[in-house]
Amino acid sequence: MSLTTELVDWTHEQKCRKAVAALEKNGFTAVYCPSGREAFDYILTEAVDARSIGFGGSLSVVDLQVIDRLREMDKELLIHGLPGLSLEERVAIMRRQLTCDLFLTGTNALTLSGWLVNIDATGNRVASMFFGPRTVIVVAGRNKIVDGGVTEAIARVKEWASPPNARRLSYKTPCATTGFCSDCNSPDRICRITTVIDRNPRLTDLRVLVVNEDMGL
Repeated sequence: MSLTTELVDWTHEQKCRKAVAALEKNGFTAVYCPSGREAFDYILTEAVDARSIGFGGSLSVVDLQVIDRLREMDKELLIHGLPGLSLEERVAIMRRQLTCDLFLTGTNALTLSGWLVNIDATGNRVASMFFGPRTVIVVAGRNKIVDGGVTEAIARVKEWASPPNARRLSYKTPCATTGFCSDCNSPDRICRITTVIDRNPRLTDLRVLVVNEDMGL
C-alpha cells in the first residue's frame, strides 16, 4: 500500500467513524467496517435466523457479492430486479419485501450528522427501510458520506447517483444521456420520492454498516 493510499484511507476512516457516532446518537445501530469483507460477514451472521430476505436494488449490496452465499443458505430471496419478470411479478415481490424478515439495501447519501437521505422512483425501497421488515441493514460506502445537511445530500444524489442509475436502468431521461440533472419532467423521471431518516424508526430494527470502501453509486 502506497503512503498516499494509506493516508486517504485514514482520512476516510475518520469520517466513517464520525458518521457511525452520529448514527448511534440518533438511535441507530451503526457499525464501522474497515472493508466490504466485514460487512459481508455481518450480513451472513444476521441472515442465519431470517427465512425471507428482501433486496432494495442496491449496487452496494451487489458489490458485496453476498447474494450467492445467501442462496446457498437456502433462504427465500425477494429480488424484484431479476430478468424476465413481468411488471405484475415485480410488484408482487416488492410488496412481499415490506414484510420480509431481513431487508438489505444501500443509501444514496449519509450525512455526518447521521441522517439517511434517499430518492426513489417508486418508493418500495425507502418504504421498506423504515417500516415493515423485522430487520433492515443499510450498507453505506464511504463515498455516500456528505458534509453538510439535507441540501448537500440531495445534491450528491442528483449529481452522482441518479444519472448513472437512470442510464443503468435504460430510462429515457435527459440525465441518462448528459450525465447531469436537469430537474426534468420526463415520464421516466426517477427522482420522485425524497426521504430523510434522521432518527431510528420506532418499530424498525435499522442497522447501518459504514464501510471504508467506495460502494455503489
